[in-house]
Amino acid sequence: MGERVRAKAAAALGRWVEPDEVYSQGKALRSEVDFKAHRAMSLADARPSVLEYVRASNEGRLEHLVPLRIGRMLENPFAFFRGSAGLQAGDLAAGCATGLHAQLCGDAHAANFGLYGTPEGQIVMDINDFDETLPGPWEWDLKRLVTSLVLAGRVGGVSDKGCRDAAEDAVDAYRKTIRHLAEIPFMDSWTALGDESTLSKVKADDLINDFSKAAEKSRRNTSARFAAKWTAHDGEKWRFVTNPPTFTEVTQKTADAVVGALPSYVDTLRESRRNLIMRYGVSDVAFRVVGTGSVGLRNYLVLLHGNGTEALVLQVKEARQSALQPFLDVDPAKHEGKRIVHGARLVQAETDILLGWTTVEGRHFIVRQFRNRKGEIDATTLKRDDLDDYGRFAGALLARAHTRSLDPRLLAGYFQNGGGNDLDEAFAKYAFDYADQTEADHEDLTKLVKAGKLPAHVEEDR
Repeated sequence: MGERVRAKAAAALGRWVEPDEVYSQGKALRSEVDFKAHRAMSLADARPSVLEYVRASNEGRLEHLVPLRIGRMLENPFAFFRGSAGLQAGDLAAGCATGLHAQLCGDAHAANFGLYGTPEGQIVMDINDFDETLPGPWEWDLKRLVTSLVLAGRVGGVSDKGCRDAAEDAVDAYRKTIRHLAEIPFMDSWTALGDESTLSKVKADDLINDFSKAAEKSRRNTSARFAAKWTAHDGEKWRFVTNPPTFTEVTQKTADAVVGALPSYVDTLRESRRNLIMRYGVSDVAFRVVGTGSVGLRNYLVLLHGNGTEALVLQVKEARQSALQPFLDVDPAKHEGKRIVHGARLVQAETDILLGWTTVEGRHFIVRQFRNRKGEIDATTLKRDDLDDYGRFAGALLARAHTRSLDPRLLAGYFQNGGGNDLDEAFAKYAFDYADQTEADHEDLTKLVKAGKLPAHVEEDR
């Protein structure tokens, strides 16, 4: 009996493989995809024009918010890049890939690495946006990251040399982190956190002050603080104090639909967390416009009240098909919210304990805490040395994220036996070329708006 149990356990866990065998499998890929092959920037054969792409990506969004989305993308080439993940995904699909797949962020640009609080109150930095997450080539995330560093640096006035250093050092940190995680116990690599100590490990000391300032600010960025500013008691119950046009009231029908969808959301949480959320009561629902790439999607805030005057705000955000879906051999998700939650839980070292999904009026949504001690380091404001350090930090965080779903020994094998600088330079070359392409795309968008072919609303004070 005991032997059968052990045999079943072994079958379930998989056959143990010598590390050298795994490294060799990765190393063999070098003969198929040399490091220098990553230099080439390919564009999709059927690449849409900027007009075609923007119109297609606006389908299904709230029409009255489309000009706001375009206005935000107009701000600079980095902002355009943030709103066009699908455009680059099609181009990446036309390029080279080793065949090693990881659970991708899908939109791993520099602004999608942010600070947030763990359940224990620790401030960590990690990928914090998974709207586009799908299994796919690890190269796609890394190429999107290094391109974004070049674009962010250019917006911030960093020299070409500084931008190149940031891109190359991001890849260098990615490689070295993969190698380190491949050499340590599986449990240690799985639980590695992107806290302040990581900065020293990747020699990003110049960024420590930026991290500390952002962490201090993020500690104050809570539901309670938001509620203190944006809610009031009307004599009967607590309600949101809205601020049109970006923070508005909803109809009673919409409020009822959102509240009616919360029980199915609760069912997606782990059992102990269901007990937690069920102690709160719903007070109000409002609509709030979200960031550049998501402008025009349905996004609701739900005000909950707990123990006494305790306030908790949940975000109920529309989940659409990943922009990467048309370019990957992956079955369409049965529920886009579940896809996003699955990706976040798989990739992040620490995930929001109230992250779940639901359906509102036939549309898919994710649900999560709003302002869960979240913060950011704006890459477009960083000086040369700080941008370089930010690249190292982000590269290391991306490597850790990928190894949750891809055995780091396979990638370490691909990176083995020197030539690492060739890979760093190859990705940086790609980044510069694609940054040039993005600037051209942004210029096309500017011309389309000036010609009246696309509507744009530019916010005066954002």
